[in-house]
Amino acid sequence: MDSIEVKIKKLDRTIDLPQYAYEGDAGLDLRANETLDLAPFERRLISTGLAIAIPDGYAGFVQPRSGLAIKQGVTVLNTPGLIDSHYRGELKVALINLDAHSTFEVAPGDRIAQLVIQKVENVEWNVVDALD
Repeated sequence: MDSIEVKIKKLDRTIDLPQYAYEGDAGLDLRANETLDLAPFERRLISTGLAIAIPDGYAGFVQPRSGLAIKQGVTVLNTPGLIDSHYRGELKVALINLDAHSTFEVAPGDRIAQLVIQKVENVEWNVVDALD
C-alpha cells in the first residue's frame, strides 16, 4: 500500500496520534480531546487536540465510525467533513446524537470519527454543446 507523509502537530501533548485500527484500513481513528455530554438531538464541535498539514493534491475526509452510529446513534453531522490541503487549524469533529432517549458521554481519548486522506484532482472545465 502506498503512503504519504503528513505533518501533524499535537496541540495537547497527551493526545494519541490518529491510528489505523487494523492493517489495511482506510480510516485513521480520531479521538476526542475533551469531556462533554451530547444530549439527544444535540450537535457539537468536538476538539481533537491535533492540527495537520495535508500536502497539496490531497484532502482529508472526516467520516463517522460505524460502531458509534449503529450502537449509539452518534454520527458525523457533515459527513464527510472536508479538510482542504491549506487548512492548518485544529481538527474538530461535528458530532450529532440522533438517539432520542440517551445522552452520549464523550471523554478524552474516545474514538469519535475516522480520517481518510485521499488524492484529489483539480478540475479544468471544458464547455461543450452536448454531452455523450
